Amino acid sequence: MVIEINKDIDRYQESVAMGLTAKQLVFSIASVIVGGGIVLLLYRYIGLTGSAYVAIPCVAPIALGGFYSFNGMNFYEYMGKKLHFMFGNKALTYVSTEGEPIIKAFEMEQNGQVKKKGKKTQSEITTSESAVKKQEEFEEMKKKTRNMMFGLAAVFVLAVAGVAAYKAMH
Repeated sequence: MVIEINKDIDRYQESVAMGLTAKQLVFSIASVIVGGGIVLLLYRYIGLTGSAYVAIPCVAPIALGGFYSFNGMNFYEYMGKKLHFMFGNKALTYVSTEGEPIIKAFEMEQNGQVKKKGKKTQSEITTSESAVKKQEEFEEMKKKTRNMMFGLAAVFVLAVAGVAAYKAMH
């Protein structure tokens, strides 16, 4: 009798039922219950196809919570980090200290042609102004993106309400 040990012990998972882990089984059952409940509640009002379209966005995050994993994070951790970096993270501005005007000023300083200490060079003023301008552009783009997301959500809600109203009329 030959007994071999699996070398890939780090990826070993104990399956509970039908080859699923306990976490996958729990999230699968939860997603089926939520999806079935939504379809059963909305079937009378908007029909089977419409209720399935409403149920899919509700069921998908639940199902992904059990199956999706990226860099050791589950779906909810990953999406939380992604949303934080999209909306909650402050942009860091980068000002290069190695541009041509700065290098020329450094060379002049090395050659003994140092300017008075109280005055800023033109290049320092220009780079700080460009950094402020880039920060303002970023904040403006962030506001536009947020408004687009809210608009998309509003359009989706209006579409569902329109389908429900249409089905109620006919």
